[in-house]
Amino acid sequence: MIKYALFLIVVSFCLLPLSAQVKNDPTRTLEQVLVDKELEKQQAEKDSLELGIKVVIEIPVQEIAVDTAVTGAPLKLYPEADDFDENLLNELYNNDLYDYMYKELVQMDYSETVKQTLPTDTLKARLAAINETTPFQIDYNPVLEKLINKKLSYQRVYMERLMTLSDYYFPLFEPYLDQYDIPLEMKYLAVVESALDSRIKSRVGATGLWQFMFTTGRSFDLEVNSYVDERMDPIKSTQAACKFMRSLYNIYGDWDLVLAAYNSGPGNVNKAIRRSGGYKNYWNIRPYLPRETAGYVPAFQAMMYLFKYAPEHGFQPQQTLYKTIATDTISVKRMISLEHVAQFTDQDLEVIQFHNPSYKLDIIPVVEGKTYNLRLPIRDAAKFVSNEEAVYAFAKAEFEKIEKPIPELLKAESRTVYRVKSGDYLGKIANRYGVRVSEIKRWNSLRSNNLRIGQRLYIHSRNPVITSSSLPTDTPSSYQVKSGDSLWKIANKYGISIASIRKMNPTTSEDLKIGVTLKLK
Repeated sequence: MIKYALFLIVVSFCLLPLSAQVKNDPTRTLEQVLVDKELEKQQAEKDSLELGIKVVIEIPVQEIAVDTAVTGAPLKLYPEADDFDENLLNELYNNDLYDYMYKELVQMDYSETVKQTLPTDTLKARLAAINETTPFQIDYNPVLEKLINKKLSYQRVYMERLMTLSDYYFPLFEPYLDQYDIPLEMKYLAVVESALDSRIKSRVGATGLWQFMFTTGRSFDLEVNSYVDERMDPIKSTQAACKFMRSLYNIYGDWDLVLAAYNSGPGNVNKAIRRSGGYKNYWNIRPYLPRETAGYVPAFQAMMYLFKYAPEHGFQPQQTLYKTIATDTISVKRMISLEHVAQFTDQDLEVIQFHNPSYKLDIIPVVEGKTYNLRLPIRDAAKFVSNEEAVYAFAKAEFEKIEKPIPELLKAESRTVYRVKSGDYLGKIANRYGVRVSEIKRWNSLRSNNLRIGQRLYIHSRNPVITSSSLPTDTPSSYQVKSGDSLWKIANKYGISIASIRKMNPTTSEDLKIGVTLKLK
């Protein structure tokens, strides 16, 4: 992405109230809260949240026998209601969507012949209908028509995956766009910028959903240090993006020019206006803008059309089972790793990472004068708060097991080369070698959790190198639950994911009963 050196504009905004324990998601006063009461129920019970009204959710506490080497007492657990489908996780964490989106902007071939799948008259009528309801200038033109037909003809799978992600992110964006009096259609800007990948980093260093450069992010109070990058925080980066867009609108008074300036910088837009002879309509100055920006507004308008008319074109995106309105945030009091949280809550690490993308090394630090938050699905957040001291004691004990500083740098002699196989994911590989996911990512310069079959990973194990003969050679088809077992322990023992166990045993609750037989494959 082409970014810019931005002048500082101080814009005051209202800080969200912080709770000492669990904070409500900022969208909860505008949206409905989804809480599943029981795994057996097919339809979720919905509690309506009206502005200014708080709904208290009563969740019965259950005590079960588990391994409590840290606390010495049984943990209080809440019944797990959400089952995060493993296939959906794979869709959510694949960042090839970003490569697809970026290449289309930079390498768009306007001379390419594209199959006509949408009648021109129909497109013109629909664009006119959109134009009547938006402050953007949405007019028919051949470039936009070709782009829409291209996505309808052979890019449908990408569009459905983007629509699946939007089910999570759009309800988060819209309250802030409304707060700063920005057209709600600006949510499609994040689709074009980052393909809704909160951890993505472009080739020039632009980062996060709204693709802020380092200097620009700092200008809008987004903290970037060795542990935290708030450009990847969905809420804080959205607030910063809204402030930036509002400042650009104060300059141009035209939302199409705001889009162009957001992408290429006000300087490039101003030069294009001069070179065009003083025109201020985007399409008139488009030939004088950088190539990427020339494809930027058409891509934005194409996304707006495709999302609005998705049912008419037969798009069938999956629905995310976790939504921002079904999460809560916790103010972290002591240093803790996302892996510790995953182990303690019996939740997949990938789910915890998805909700907390701003922690670069998967570690939440504690710094005097600063507040760092952990976002979790409602049930996991409640479990965390109910056992807060035990969680921190567990994290402290785990940190003390490894050599300081964190993360540990290891000698090159202990390096192992591992080839990724079908079904592998970072958490599974990390468990095999006794290392952390954050370390594998750092050793291999990985920007995301995505792996390719056959990809080589360099592992620096603290323990003697584990050979294939010392690993479990076969996962049994079933397993009988013993005293002290948890889903995480069973998944870790056999090198499978918690999600796959839940998928194979849909009626199994978190409260594992001794003697129950679980299917493992």
